[in-house]
Amino acid sequence: MGQVSDPVHNRIALLRAEQGVSRRDLAAALGVHYQTVGYLERGENSPSLELALRIAAFFAVPVESVFSLTPYPRVSDEADRPA
Repeated sequence: MGQVSDPVHNRIALLRAEQGVSRRDLAAALGVHYQTVGYLERGENSPSLELALRIAAFFAVPVESVFSLTPYPRVSDEADRPA
């Protein structure tokens, strides 16, 4: 089991960009300050379980599509793989 200080990786910024959602709009929908969204995106804070589930629900994706204990592959790395 990992240490409490292990980083939580996320795709919040990517999902926001894909869906055209600003930090302020996401924050308003979640009931948090827009800076909280920035802290989460940069990995400076980890979300509570409740907030992680609300973020996933907002984007209508499973929570593991937004958050991971291991880094996600870079999009450019995924694009380089043969189909």
